[in-house]
Amino acid sequence: MSTTRSTAAGKVLEVLAAFDREHPSQTLSEIAQRTGLALSTAHRVVRELAEWGALERGEDGSWHVGLRLWEIASGCPRTQILRDVALPFMQDLYEATHENVQLAVREGTELVFVERIAGHRSVELLTGVGTRFPVGSTGMGRVLLAHAPRDIQEEVLGAPQRAWTPHTVTDPKTLRTQLDRIRRERVFVSDRQLSESTVAVATPVRIGRSGPVSAALGIVFTAQGAGRAHTLREPLLRAAYSISDELGRRTRTTR
Repeated sequence: MSTTRSTAAGKVLEVLAAFDREHPSQTLSEIAQRTGLALSTAHRVVRELAEWGALERGEDGSWHVGLRLWEIASGCPRTQILRDVALPFMQDLYEATHENVQLAVREGTELVFVERIAGHRSVELLTGVGTRFPVGSTGMGRVLLAHAPRDIQEEVLGAPQRAWTPHTVTDPKTLRTQLDRIRRERVFVSDRQLSESTVAVATPVRIGRSGPVSAALGIVFTAQGAGRAHTLREPLLRAAYSISDELGRRTRTTR
């Protein structure tokens, strides 16, 4: 048994971690099975979480994440200011392109999507707010990886890369060349790397024009319109610069 699981807080975290995009709703038995906790222990933890509002029970008797937990998570300082600043410019970018517009941050060797705007005619995506992917898997992830600390880059490039499609670049040498180009050119076009039906154009968001990279901004559209990538470069850069400028201003005023 792990040290984490042996504590009361560890058991709570185990139960919460059992819920993800692939498992948004689960029965008590499924929770116990996924966490490895005894059914009686899982029942006690779930009951306590439900009383606090972190879990809610559906009409079919299964459990899902509760509104109270979302309320607390939405106040995460790292993403709250970023999302508040970025959203108006993301809306402008969507109006100019009518394509999926996404915002993501890096956490360790993973990419976490923190905001998204999509229209009903936008191409369907594998990604969504709150989803995680290995940082090397997506166009936005590679932008963040290009600006990550050297040890993070080496950890990612030293590990096997998943080939999501026949077009996915997995060769470490080619990836290094790609990361160098991203740093030089600011914009990266990810052509069917994650899905054979989508192309992404991504660029970094900084804290101020010359500050550290805080996030990645991207536009995702159908691979049938891959030729649009060059026309989306300028509106994407304008939006990213505007977000960066405002993040820099906010940072200066809060010091």
